[in-house]
Amino acid sequence: MPRRLYLITEWHKYHQRKNTQGVYVLSTSIEKKTFAENAYETTPTVSIVVPCRNEKDHIESAVESILGQEPPPGGFEIIIADGTSDDGTRSILGRLAEENSQLHIVDNPCGIVSTGLNQAIRTARGKIIIRMDAHTSYARDYVRQCVELLTETGADNVGGPWVARGNGRIGQAIAAAFQSPFANGGARGRHPNYSGPVDTVYLGCWPREVFDRIGFFDEELVRNQDDEFNLRLVRSGGKIWQSVKIKSSYYTRESLRQLFAQYVQYGYWKARILQKHRLPASFRHLIPASFVLMLMVLPVLSLLWANAFWAWVALLGLYIAFSISVSALTAASSGWNLFLVLPSIFATFHLAYGWGFLSGVADFIILRRKPGPAYTALTRPSGEELIR
Repeated sequence: MPRRLYLITEWHKYHQRKNTQGVYVLSTSIEKKTFAENAYETTPTVSIVVPCRNEKDHIESAVESILGQEPPPGGFEIIIADGTSDDGTRSILGRLAEENSQLHIVDNPCGIVSTGLNQAIRTARGKIIIRMDAHTSYARDYVRQCVELLTETGADNVGGPWVARGNGRIGQAIAAAFQSPFANGGARGRHPNYSGPVDTVYLGCWPREVFDRIGFFDEELVRNQDDEFNLRLVRSGGKIWQSVKIKSSYYTRESLRQLFAQYVQYGYWKARILQKHRLPASFRHLIPASFVLMLMVLPVLSLLWANAFWAWVALLGLYIAFSISVSALTAASSGWNLFLVLPSIFATFHLAYGWGFLSGVADFIILRRKPGPAYTALTRPSGEELIR
């Protein structure tokens, strides 16, 4: 039958949660029932929400991977928020939705992750919300482990370690550096063998009532919307828990240019979170910006104070020496073929994040101006990713 989009207004009225943004979902019932009418025939325990945009090369394999998950008691539904894809992604999703009654599509006209997640969560029928992304691979028991950990710990958000994989030599080196404390500041969420409380967790799994209690994702944020949400959650008394039993692999950028653009945006939008909450989520977020600031300020000060130049030389020399040492340690565990490129990758992490943070402070806090296109553009080639 022809594919149709049905407005889910009545379903929202039933749940007393009104969506004023006009979300549409794709119905595939041969009896021409709306999704709202079908919703009460079976209500799943878990709703898996997936934001996407222009993912024609990845979306089908991603959906098939999610459909292959071990179902928790009560089953699960998949809600994909499509950010106005114009590369054929939507037609692929339409076909997949016709073939799988678990799959539903909602529109995300704003095209960023935060709005897509909110659209999908508002549509969700499950008592548990699990976020999944197209550029991540998952163990087959990922969903089941999330549900079990949520029950066992009584936490408000659970997830697994943020473990990276890369393609090609540069991608593999980025993935190796990604797990290093020298790049991530010692964040427990990036430690592949750590289980326990964390301040933020990769992706996430929440009881639905968490969003009723503290609100949804901040739709102003192009990046770091998950960090900001978890910051609010922790400051409201919530608990976030990580377990090594929840296994997934995140696929990194594959060039220094893409990595630099990504981390400039991470730093930039972290400054907006600082402005909003008056404190950083963690003081480790301030270190790259402080380093970049000193690299810029000391040469200028040397015009007035000669010792400033030698302080700059010492700072740069110590950084280079430490970077080479950490690169050797990282290469020893990840492959010596990565050693020569690792110092430039660590520098890209630090300089990009620091420069982005300083730019965000200038725009959001000092000049009070809107972000430029460099801070909102997609950073994977061919627009193959919704910004996260």
